[in-house]
Amino acid sequence: MVGETVLSGGYAVFVQKHPIFKLSDEIVDELARLAPDVATEVGIEGHDDRWTDLSPDGAAAALDTLRGLRRRIDELPEAVSNEDRLAVALARETLEEEAGFFEHEDNLRDLNSMASSLQSIREVWDHMGRTSDEDWTNIVYRLERLPEALDGYRATLDEGRRKNMAVAERQVRAAVEQCRVSASATSRITRLLADYTETNGDGGLLTRLEAAVTDARRAFSEFGDYLAYTYATDAAEKDAVGAERYVRAAYEFLGTRIDPVETYAWGWDQVAQLRQEMAALAAEIDPGSDVAAVHHLLKTDPDRTMPDSAALQAFIGARLDDALDRLSGSHFDVPLAIRELTVNIAPPGSSLGAYYVGPSEDFSRPGSVWWSLTPEGPYPVFDEVSTAYHEGFPGHHLQVGVQFSQAEKMSRLHRVWVWKPGSGEGWALYAERVMNELGFFDKPDYVFGWLSAQMLRACRVVIDIGSHLELPIPPGQSFHPGEDWSFELAVEMLEQYAMLGRPYAESEITRYFGWPGQAISYKVGERTILDLRDQAQARSGSRFEPKAFHARLLEVGPVGLDLLRSEMER
Repeated sequence: MVGETVLSGGYAVFVQKHPIFKLSDEIVDELARLAPDVATEVGIEGHDDRWTDLSPDGAAAALDTLRGLRRRIDELPEAVSNEDRLAVALARETLEEEAGFFEHEDNLRDLNSMASSLQSIREVWDHMGRTSDEDWTNIVYRLERLPEALDGYRATLDEGRRKNMAVAERQVRAAVEQCRVSASATSRITRLLADYTETNGDGGLLTRLEAAVTDARRAFSEFGDYLAYTYATDAAEKDAVGAERYVRAAYEFLGTRIDPVETYAWGWDQVAQLRQEMAALAAEIDPGSDVAAVHHLLKTDPDRTMPDSAALQAFIGARLDDALDRLSGSHFDVPLAIRELTVNIAPPGSSLGAYYVGPSEDFSRPGSVWWSLTPEGPYPVFDEVSTAYHEGFPGHHLQVGVQFSQAEKMSRLHRVWVWKPGSGEGWALYAERVMNELGFFDKPDYVFGWLSAQMLRACRVVIDIGSHLELPIPPGQSFHPGEDWSFELAVEMLEQYAMLGRPYAESEITRYFGWPGQAISYKVGERTILDLRDQAQARSGSRFEPKAFHARLLEVGPVGLDLLRSEMER
């Protein structure tokens, strides 16, 4: 056993700990070294001047390191306490997943519209500091090395082409468009020049920064050309990945193995139930109107919209501040370090929607929510309230904040690296439901928006599974019964049922087709959490305390759903 000295009651106390905790620290350091751009996003310091080696040689070296760490876990003494056992299980699960990425050769098809290395390279600048000389030196170093990083990435994608593993045409087209944006005069990296001169004038790094930005834009342009004119010649025509790959991918997101056919049928049941609820609420909001008419009213009524992005940003910020003030202590235990939460408008070129970026490991960088919007308003707010609670508080911000704050219980790996979408997105979707139960959707408009968000997640289940497994739409459905899924049919469903605008719906379906198994994690994760809550209520009866249930759920953290269930049922 090893130990560490901690403060308890004002005294320094030596606490004996299982060696998994020291090894977990080393695993985090190794993972950050292997993926420095991910380390930047997570908020681990010391890696902001480097890129992940995306070349075939880099993949081989990473796999060798991961396998070595996996062997060290197998050599550990038996875990006795619950905390030790959980730390061992998480370390093993994490390394299996990280190594599996290379063992299954997924790195050879690491290209899509939403969550591939391309997006990590494009978006890393959003997570880098821009205040100190060291910050700007790191930015310059990274810009100067970006062409080399893209060359390594290209070599790996070429190996995938040679093995007939090129991704679908649709993903290539989306990636090319993103490269064009990154090469443009309005890209994230171009705006670095303005950010630098605003705070540093013509400081000593300006000349290098200007040259590096020019070279980086050219590198993105050339990479876009490679994708468009070379890689695309081998791109697959079919979007579907098939049952075997889909179930494996879903396991990586969920941490549990699903029966895709049962889950597909359950998803259709959810769609039917939500359609009934939305129709009833539409009649309440505007008697005599149907769902589509009420949705149009909520999107266009000037009294129900914000005129520009700044007004929407202020509206969301006020809702989140109010939720934090009213629920801290009474319904949720909120660590002091996460009481700050910023609301931001994402730069152009991102996929439409909202997302959360967690705080840095030491909380020097606060958590933040980001909205990627169409260029011009007005912006409806009826469906942004539930999104704010999902991405911010008590959704991802509380979840990640609690996770980061448990240094005395959690391994460092658990706190700063582990995040399974099944429990992570499941919690955020469940948090929306809790906010409705607590009355925070204080207008029927906002309840309608929440139901619309639920409908989107239910549609994701049937579209994602049905499209990738090429399952027909069941007979008896009101939406194209018996027909086979296609891109156009999937977009139509999101337009008609989830009532997304055409560009957003197309962006969503492109995302699902290129990221199999992820889209179902929200609704499947919420399903598991609701089941766990039902079980806890049945066990405790009138003694059931939602605050205690939520505290334990957040204490376990966003682990795989199998592990979450075993911990909550313990």
